Amino acid sequence: MKMSYRILTINPGSTSTKVGCFKGEELEFSVNVSHDAAKLAEFSNVSDQLPYRKEVILAELEKAGIDLATVDAYVGRGGGLLAVEGGTYEVGQVLLDHAKRGANGIQHPAQLGSQLANEFAKKYGKPAFVVNPPDTDEFIIEARMTGIKGVYRQSHLHALNLKETAIRHSQLNGVKYEDANYIVCHIGGGVSISAHRKGKMIDGNDIVTGDGPMAPTRCGSVPAAQMIRYAYDHPDKKETLSLTTKTGGFVSHLGTSDALDVFNRAEAGDKEAKLIWDTMTYQIIRYIGSMATVLHGQVDGILLGGGMVHNKKLVADITEACSWIAPVSAYPGEFELEAMAAGAIRVLDGVEAVKEYTGVPCWTPNELAE
Repeated sequence: MKMSYRILTINPGSTSTKVGCFKGEELEFSVNVSHDAAKLAEFSNVSDQLPYRKEVILAELEKAGIDLATVDAYVGRGGGLLAVEGGTYEVGQVLLDHAKRGANGIQHPAQLGSQLANEFAKKYGKPAFVVNPPDTDEFIIEARMTGIKGVYRQSHLHALNLKETAIRHSQLNGVKYEDANYIVCHIGGGVSISAHRKGKMIDGNDIVTGDGPMAPTRCGSVPAAQMIRYAYDHPDKKETLSLTTKTGGFVSHLGTSDALDVFNRAEAGDKEAKLIWDTMTYQIIRYIGSMATVLHGQVDGILLGGGMVHNKKLVADITEACSWIAPVSAYPGEFELEAMAAGAIRVLDGVEAVKEYTGVPCWTPNELAE
């Protein structure tokens, strides 16, 4: 029997933390808690921010009259972990240790999600979870391989929103996510294009290393030899690496990461802005097509999520190019807080088994020798 569990979700960003309180899957309260950038700069690493962020979040929750003693479970963003299969994981000591130090080698505020959830949960004797963390990895082996021995493609995508979009679409259409095949896209500051086969995200572009379509701050895939020559000509390694996630894409071409500004300039007749916008759209379409072949053409739907999906022309252009593959459905914005709450509820309801984070990655190159 389903109950209306009360769930608190916590999603830390670079200068703010999104917090949501849910009664069942209905959002009761949400706030984007701002943090003083100067204060954050005082901390030598991300995890050192924990006491400060916790204090600021508690103040906002108290102001809103949220009684944390009434919360049934706490869910945080699962940054800093090694590769895991998708699902809902209970926050344990190994998970906390890995989140604290950033075991995946990436320092990101998402590491604080599980730590903050645990701080609240242990005080009130309730469980803490992470749901489909950023390092969710369900790739098939062929999707990992490259033409260079010892170099492998990794799963770095908007896993939480991608999988939740697919789950919600399935529920709306009366089918199980585990019985369907989808191409799911997150189109925002980064662009993720992924292939989902029977409930597993088996392929997609690595948004951390510059793989995939161009995005507002990301270069996307670039021919290897040209990228190597560029690196030789620009010896500042940090500057070159920043093209993959911070200074590529719209920023490199047009000096802005504001997608709406670029679109409006393109519509107003700015030829360069139009070329860059159209190029991004073209590359998204191309990657959708590639994922269709990964699924052998057996695609039940093409699902579009993320902030840029609010742009009706972008959706129309993708639909025109790709609807011959499968019906295109748009889900503008993000379901990250909702996805975290839904994952916890599935576990509390017994619909889904909670998973244990062991600290052992779900795939390593050693498996190739087996």
